[in-house]
Amino acid sequence: MMAVIVGLIFALLGLWGIIHWWGSFVVVLKGSVPVMFLCGGLLAIIAGITAIRDKISTPKSESKTE
Repeated sequence: MMAVIVGLIFALLGLWGIIHWWGSFVVVLKGSVPVMFLCGGLLAIIAGITAIRDKISTPKSESKTE
């Protein structure tokens, strides 16, 4: 119950902060979106390389059963 009350208080404070400092919020958002895209792209590249390596290293007998 205490977690719900604290969560509600923090959510209201966050909403008030976004409304009160809208300009600063937009500046931070503009700066963070490209960084998130960069990190997401790097993660996708790493996942793709790992999948290719796993496919190459899989023995031929295991790949025929799939």
